[in-house]
Amino acid sequence: MQVNTFEPRRRARRRALQALYQWQITGHEAGEILAQFRTAQDMSGVDEVHFERLLRGVIAGQQGLDEALEPFLDRPVAQLDLMERAILRIGAFELLNCPETPFRVVLDECIDLAHRFGATDGHSYVNAVLDKLVRHWRGGEAEPSRQP
Repeated sequence: MQVNTFEPRRRARRRALQALYQWQITGHEAGEILAQFRTAQDMSGVDEVHFERLLRGVIAGQQGLDEALEPFLDRPVAQLDLMERAILRIGAFELLNCPETPFRVVLDECIDLAHRFGATDGHSYVNAVLDKLVRHWRGGEAEPSRQP
């Protein structure tokens, strides 16, 4: 039953990804997007506190997150696919601001989001970038598994 324990946060990440994608396209305020999601989306089973924390945190910290991501990217943040950009921002935000969430959970969840919603090989790119972030930002935790 451990999977069910994590399901509300998984759903929060999915909704946050949708909301951040919307924000990237429309530029609407976080409060407006939150209100729209709470009325128009099925939020049952979603950890709404985490959803709001991700949405508000990524939007408010977007510039800092992008600057933190830049050294680990092969191109400027602005050139990333919109979905991959949103996923990397979520991952960076959680790695930096949610120490209670193990890095492996952040990696696995973001790779899953990229696999489901990103470009064909987007999950490989997200995996490579987040793997580098973990080594630099969460060095005190166990090392991420290295791909041969």
